[in-house]
Amino acid sequence: MYRKTKLKNGLRIITVPQKGTKAVTVLILVKAGSKYENKDISGISHFLEHMLFKGTEKRKGPMEVAEDLDNIGGEFNAFTGEEYTGYYAKVNYSNFDIALDWVSDIFLNSKIPSKELLKEKGVIIEEINMYRENPMMYIGDLWKQVLYGNQPAGWDIAGTIKSVSAIKRNDIKKYMDNHYTATNTIVCVAGNIDQEKTIEKVKKYFSKINSNQPKEKIGVIEKQNKPQVKTIYKKTNQTNIALGVRGYDMLHPHKATLDVISVILGGSMSSRLFKEVREKLGAAYYVRTYNNSDTDTGSLVTFAGVDNKKLDKVIETILKEYKKLTKTKVSDVELKKAKECIKGKVILKMEASDEQASFYGMQELLKNDIISIEDMFKKIDNVSPEDIISVAKDIFKNDKLNMALIGPFKNKEIKL
Repeated sequence: MYRKTKLKNGLRIITVPQKGTKAVTVLILVKAGSKYENKDISGISHFLEHMLFKGTEKRKGPMEVAEDLDNIGGEFNAFTGEEYTGYYAKVNYSNFDIALDWVSDIFLNSKIPSKELLKEKGVIIEEINMYRENPMMYIGDLWKQVLYGNQPAGWDIAGTIKSVSAIKRNDIKKYMDNHYTATNTIVCVAGNIDQEKTIEKVKKYFSKINSNQPKEKIGVIEKQNKPQVKTIYKKTNQTNIALGVRGYDMLHPHKATLDVISVILGGSMSSRLFKEVREKLGAAYYVRTYNNSDTDTGSLVTFAGVDNKKLDKVIETILKEYKKLTKTKVSDVELKKAKECIKGKVILKMEASDEQASFYGMQELLKNDIISIEDMFKKIDNVSPEDIISVAKDIFKNDKLNMALIGPFKNKEIKL
């Protein structure tokens, strides 16, 4: 069983002992991401994530930061989302102390050296270029632009070339002071651990964490009364599309129903859209449906890389499957398959200590609450055919439709 410990300074520690593993993951999560930015510093959350690997007083530069874990075969990385940033190290449990020292050091003691700042701007700009040159990667960012436009929820997590180029060291230090605070941070340790000893060690390492009051993010404006389409003309042999609707946030009572709907539509190689678009039409190699949920936004979207000549037919097919869910009950057999698919994937993922850390840590960070896997499965099991029809009728409406498209097309319309 996991344990949550809250310190006097507001820092939360989540410990998750795992039997049968010789691995341990130390994960630090901060409630700060691209939704916490303004236009002038767009991309700063992601930039800061990069800069924490550039050296501390103890580990003088990027190579020393990397070598400490490379020397023991550890895995380490960081990630940035709209509402969070994370840093982790995964190691052999006998090297737990090294991992905890390493993660806490880069998180609390990074120097943000000016000479590295300039070089890293070039690295991030090339990362932005890489995404924009790859339609399959960039279509997700374009999808957000369709939904939310010119506000933090609609901006690229990495920022723009202009905004990244303008970010200064003082901007990063100020952003850290405003967001990398005790009450905004969770330290989650999962794997082969002794809970009591782990909690005491984390307390020791994080005793001097910033105790400032964190800044809140700006609320998302959701406004739509007709279908929206955003296209990027690109002379390609394949058109990448994102076609979907506004959905529910992660706290919505019907979030589990949307999870099931996404699996029925495009969550497996035997799902409806995989069968119709790939197997029957032969129009795409990849076709996948996702239910994306944050604390204040949500969407259900199907992504596909499509034969240019079959684009209209694929759009028609996706919309047909959306509409079908509003009228025809899902069979007991198909519903059970979708539910077991969700549960099976979760169980397989939870074999790994890093997934355990993420499962418990992310819930606490974003929801201020943790439910067990068993309780999560109960919500999935409680989804009924009637629930699916009700939710489908609510979301699959013409005025909630959105499409992003990258390919040799300039004008496309969608109508359910």
